[in-house]
Amino acid sequence: MSAQEPRKLGAVSMIAVAALGIAAFTMGFYILPSQDPSGTVWQRICRAAGFVRTFQSDSRQVAPHAFTSVVVPHAVFGIGSSEQIGRGATLALRCTVCHGAQGLSGADAPNLAGQYSEVIYKQLVDYQRGARVDPVMSAMAASLTEEDIADLAHYYAYLPRRKDHLALADAPSLVRVGDPMRNIPPCASCHGDNDGKTGAPALDGEPKTYLSTQFRAFASGSRKNDANAAMRAVARQVTAEEMNTVTNYYAEISP
Repeated sequence: MSAQEPRKLGAVSMIAVAALGIAAFTMGFYILPSQDPSGTVWQRICRAAGFVRTFQSDSRQVAPHAFTSVVVPHAVFGIGSSEQIGRGATLALRCTVCHGAQGLSGADAPNLAGQYSEVIYKQLVDYQRGARVDPVMSAMAASLTEEDIADLAHYYAYLPRRKDHLALADAPSLVRVGDPMRNIPPCASCHGDNDGKTGAPALDGEPKTYLSTQFRAFASGSRKNDANAAMRAVARQVTAEEMNTVTNYYAEISP
């Protein structure tokens, strides 16, 4: 073997290694990232290199949370104008069969009198968008304009409640303190009078049948218009006995 041959073999080896490196670089940083339509070119390259991990590459994974968050216009909060309340009263004539002439139901539908205006607004929008489904309510909400929904919300919020909010002193422990060991917050932390969560309904005085039905719907996942699945996460852990105790309390049924 001449002295030139080892040098030729070394050069060929280097060229082969370089070609392999270029092919790998092209495949890993250009061809494969180009198949991923999400993000910028640089983000796709970084993901191909392993620097960025994609936790939700399939948009279908977030579908269950669609429509659970509604941006409530600031004008919906608080007390509406006399014009809004008047228009809402006219629109509410079609709602009296289920929700009563004064927002107090005799048909196991929710009592709406004195309910927070933003709560009524969100639920009507959810029915209209299909995030919450009910044969009657979905049909009723379909024809409402945004102004109609706001007017109805202000009208029902204006009506006097059946009675004052319930005191917490004699409430079940799940309502007052929750169950930290099961990561269940107190019901009052969302549904309380003074420290309630914006968008969470007041539950005092609601019909027992309605409360139980909605509680079970959250537990089974058939109702899913709760933002961030908060109610579903709680309801799945509550026992049938606890559910009965809590709904009896809010429906003001003595144990």
